[in-house]
Amino acid sequence: MYRLTREHSEAFQRDGYIVVEDLFDAQEVELLAEITQHVLSRTDSHQLDRHDHAGNVTRLSLRNELVDDVFSATVRCARIANTMTTLLGGEVYHYHHKIMIKDPEVGGAWEWHQDYGYWYANGILSPDMASCMIALSQHTRENGCLQVVPGSQLLGRIDHTLTGDQVGADAERVEHILERLPLVHCEFSPGTGLFLHSNLLHRSDQNRSSEMRLSLINCYNAARNQAYRAHHHPAYEPLEILEDSAVKQVGRAQLEALRAEA
Repeated sequence: MYRLTREHSEAFQRDGYIVVEDLFDAQEVELLAEITQHVLSRTDSHQLDRHDHAGNVTRLSLRNELVDDVFSATVRCARIANTMTTLLGGEVYHYHHKIMIKDPEVGGAWEWHQDYGYWYANGILSPDMASCMIALSQHTRENGCLQVVPGSQLLGRIDHTLTGDQVGADAERVEHILERLPLVHCEFSPGTGLFLHSNLLHRSDQNRSSEMRLSLINCYNAARNQAYRAHHHPAYEPLEILEDSAVKQVGRAQLEALRAEA
């Protein structure tokens, strides 16, 4: 089972992200992916559509509450929550989590952005925030894998404006950043996790493959960094951390219930 090392922490501070292969095992990924398909096959009150600059749509299913389901279990599981506590240097709480769906051949791109570029407007004082993206399918260049700019988190917050339905980083500034810093394509196998700093520049291309690209993204804020205004994401509440085994336990129970309803 994965454990955070000093090398991981140093890489996060230097590069703004770390990649952990097999953060979730094959059984956990299978549970998460099958439950996700059940969610997508029904009317989903959490679904949002976001258009890129070309008008292509990426779907997401966003949740602000923690409930008794497998997605919330991943938010609370020790391997992620304790890692976030170490990386952000103190207690963290759940900010939100979401399923990201890039449909085959038509799933849209995400423009260059920093997560803090979105969240700054919510009254969050500092970028003491991070996310964990878990690949629930194969992530390749062809299906629009994540692209990151290592070290870009050290540049501070970049101004963001609307691009299509999305909030994107100032294009001129990004152009010059890419002349000086490297670009990395994050091609992942299912179960790989990526922890990323909220000021890390990242984007993804349109899905041009015949396979759906699925991922789960859990977002955390430092407890010391609460927003000074009310907004649609949760305010601070203590995060109940669960044993890692809870992912399978909760997932199996949820999947059994979903199959019985089908």
